[in-house]
Amino acid sequence: MEVVLTESPAHLVKRLDPSSGLAVIAIDETRADDVPSESRTTPPVPRGINHIGLTVPDLEAATRFLVDAFGAKVAYDGLLRSDPPRSGAEVEAQLGLPPGARIIVQRMIVIGTGPGLEVFEVETDERQGPAGLADIGWGHVALLVDDIDASLARAVEAGGEALDEPHGNSRHEDTPGNASIYVRAPWGSIFELQSLPNGHWYGPGSETEVWTP
Repeated sequence: MEVVLTESPAHLVKRLDPSSGLAVIAIDETRADDVPSESRTTPPVPRGINHIGLTVPDLEAATRFLVDAFGAKVAYDGLLRSDPPRSGAEVEAQLGLPPGARIIVQRMIVIGTGPGLEVFEVETDERQGPAGLADIGWGHVALLVDDIDASLARAVEAGGEALDEPHGNSRHEDTPGNASIYVRAPWGSIFELQSLPNGHWYGPGSETEVWTP
């Protein structure tokens, strides 16, 4: 099956991969001569962050915490517990999973406005502990809140652990009324609650402004 996306200047086509059953989008080289030269030579720039991946030991327990602590909502389940697990050499190659790992369930969750959280429950014998700020990789996810004290109380009541008391933000986030605190989720991942009622401040070297919900 092939669908030509006529609105795209790069003449993208959507094909169904018979081996995986997944839709694959690619440039149709047969139409490459029609693509403006600047489209072929200028690297594309991402539109923004779509979602962030998060692996947890228990998807349902994690969902309850995210809902109770942050008012999260479920967008959809990408893989149900009743579905066959995603596993095997092809999936391991696609997602960088260790040999024998199996994705049991996955769910897209949204907190307020902004990128989604794609939450996975994975079975593997090669699991590492949750990453902290000193570890290589994604250290935390920050959530912008209007009332940091009430938001912190809600997160703690839901089972989160406040690492300290609310404190001031770092440079460029230290505008009047600002505050920040890290909260550890029950499975160990770190969420930051951040209040910036007066936004960021920018110096002459800033190339852009930070997006805020």
